[in-house]
Amino acid sequence: MSTYAQNQNGQIQNTNRWSTKQLVTMALMCAIAILLSFLEFPIFPAASFLKLDISFVPSAVMGFAYGTGPGILVGVACAVVHGAITGNWVGCLMNIIACCAFIIPAAAIYKRNRTFKGAMVGLIISIVCLVVAAIIANLIIDPAFYGIPFDVVKGLIVPAILPFNIIKGVVIAVLTGIVYKSISNLITPAKDQVKGR
Repeated sequence: MSTYAQNQNGQIQNTNRWSTKQLVTMALMCAIAILLSFLEFPIFPAASFLKLDISFVPSAVMGFAYGTGPGILVGVACAVVHGAITGNWVGCLMNIIACCAFIIPAAAIYKRNRTFKGAMVGLIISIVCLVVAAIIANLIIDPAFYGIPFDVVKGLIVPAILPFNIIKGVVIAVLTGIVYKSISNLITPAKDQVKGR
């Protein structure tokens, strides 16, 4: 539903925070993210519960295009839908934590510096935040919900959890940069188009 208001000049303006185009784009990216969330596979036999997927890419692209809120909304919606379909609500919680850790820094930094350098700095910091958040989340959630002893999880940090999340973060960051660069002119509002992106 659209909301309208009259400005000081007597003109009627749409006061919605998000335009119809933005909402449609977010819905499309959410659908793509949900599909990508089912394309997951383990890359460390010693920790088969760590599965690589690239479902954060659409969320990160939305974060770059429209800001932290839309990026998080797409990521959380994807995690919840995936959790509802699979019944894996613990995995849903882990995905939400990881999603927020990755998207918030990248989107916030890029919003302040909408250049290639700003995007790269944001993505690098996001990789670090993702790794830290994943380690902490695994140390707390795995023993509590999966019944994996804390010492076992701790022993997996260096050989599995750390490298897995570094790889995941780098893959997501690279794909986000490629995808956003390719479609930014189509999805980003004209007022945000800045040279050098």
